[in-house]
Amino acid sequence: MRTPLHLHLAVVLLAAATGGCALVGGSKSDTTVYAPDPRIAADPAWPTVRWQLAIDHPEAARMVDSLRIAVRPTPAELEVYKGATWGKTPSEQLEDTLLRGLEDSQKIAAVAREGTGLVPDYTLVTDLRRFEADYAGGAVPRATIEVNAKLLHTPGQDIVASRTFLQAVPAAATAMPQVAQAFEQALGAIGHDIAGWTLTQGEAHQQQHATGH
Repeated sequence: MRTPLHLHLAVVLLAAATGGCALVGGSKSDTTVYAPDPRIAADPAWPTVRWQLAIDHPEAARMVDSLRIAVRPTPAELEVYKGATWGKTPSEQLEDTLLRGLEDSQKIAAVAREGTGLVPDYTLVTDLRRFEADYAGGAVPRATIEVNAKLLHTPGQDIVASRTFLQAVPAAATAMPQVAQAFEQALGAIGHDIAGWTLTQGEAHQQQHATGH
């Protein structure tokens, strides 16, 4: 994990609240910005494709897509870590991870963000449902990311495939640096899963189209 960017050279002190939830510490002037930077290693089993893909900006509810870092100490509660924020919104983090992962894979002819001028054969549409640290009854939180993905055949906007992905990676401790590291791992894992699924489903559709089935 890369070293987090510190604003005002502040160090956030997080104390463990009852139940092991690190929510206490920091003031408005003591804010640490965390910027997960996962790298996706392409799976050799992924198909190499000749078609082009546009990645639509992920949809997300306002509560999910916030710079404040969400934590769920109990199933009925949703709070935020004090003195800590994301450098980019969760939807931006997901979009960047998918784009860079597919670009770096060298498995696809062309991939770009929606609206950048690329004429795509397929469009990847995602709905970011969860992006939170969830204790789920445990002593440490799990970085939990849930995404529904749909692959559209662009000419007719037909849905080629749809699937919901979930990653929940336990943090090494309750402190925010360890929680942020767990998010980086979860983001990389879910990005890897979605990228591979996109290539596989798109290529399967191409083959079916080519054979007329």
